[in-house]
Amino acid sequence: MADLHFKALRKSFDQTEILHGIDLDVADGEFMVFVGPSGCGKSTMLRCIAGLEEITSGELHIGGQRVNDIPPSKRSIAMVFQSYALYPHMSVAKNMAFGLKLAGMNQSEIDTAVQRAAQILKIEPLLARKPKDLSGGQRQRVAIGRAIVRKPGVFLFDEPLSNLDAALRVQMRVELARLHRELQTTMVYVTHDQVEAMTLASRIAVFHAGVIEQVGTPMQLYHQPANLFVAGFIGSPTMNFMPGKLESATAERAEVRLDSGHLVTAHVDASRLQRGAAVTLGVRPEHLQASTQAGDNEVRGTVQAAEHLGDVTYLYLQVAGVPQTVVSRTDPENPLNSGDTAHLVLPPHRCHLFDAQGLALPRRT
Repeated sequence: MADLHFKALRKSFDQTEILHGIDLDVADGEFMVFVGPSGCGKSTMLRCIAGLEEITSGELHIGGQRVNDIPPSKRSIAMVFQSYALYPHMSVAKNMAFGLKLAGMNQSEIDTAVQRAAQILKIEPLLARKPKDLSGGQRQRVAIGRAIVRKPGVFLFDEPLSNLDAALRVQMRVELARLHRELQTTMVYVTHDQVEAMTLASRIAVFHAGVIEQVGTPMQLYHQPANLFVAGFIGSPTMNFMPGKLESATAERAEVRLDSGHLVTAHVDASRLQRGAAVTLGVRPEHLQASTQAGDNEVRGTVQAAEHLGDVTYLYLQVAGVPQTVVSRTDPENPLNSGDTAHLVLPPHRCHLFDAQGLALPRRT
């Protein structure tokens, strides 16, 4: 097992800088997930760890050793790609053993390693099959098994579930979580799917435009986003944002005049801002209480659509002064429907507030 340490790591292609000085520590045995939209630099970061991309400047340490100039084969890493990259003419067992044969390991050790990995992944009955005879999930298990047999210090996963259907992705997430608990090996996992990130990670690094916006546990990012980008990226449906101006503030609470005209209170410390400062109020769909009755600390909106899913209902609403559709996650028995006027209560302790630069103000829960 091994820890990872990044110091001012930069990566450029010609004159275009992709990674802008990354500083990050990944603990030994941690499951770190890199998440972010397409083109944010997360896969480039993974390839720098693997040695598939040359680091332009800065330092990368694996297990305390500087590896900038060390070839991939000497880095004690194993990578699982989005495409399974299995040899079609080889059996499952031979696919898993191939790297060990190249390393010169004797056959009895290879057989033991392959059997052990197959047992962990529950693919022992598949060892004699060819890749064409396997389902997508089985092929992915074989690709993971090929990495396991090498006993690396660090596992690298590059969007390994993106080729699977929705049901199989859920199943494989469970398998990967179990695998990490069993192996207790450092894992770095890249995905654009924040649900994967939230369900798998010990910690998440949120990438945006070549920088890390925030690093934290899934719940830290969900409840204490550092800025508007993280707040909008983590969570499904995304957080609702309502622009406004600060009316008054103390270290414990802020009053905000929304562009809709409503005056609402948020339990945040906005004392560093001046009265009249532009702010954005944020509230997650499950905390936006939609009702037919007026309440305290509310805004009003018109229901554009109601999505009844059996266990939950999503209301999509138009609120004056809010450019995006506002979403409320509500009780399945909620009587509101398309065309109705909804009273949307914003619990002050559930509200987030962001300044004009998009930085979050400290919450007082």
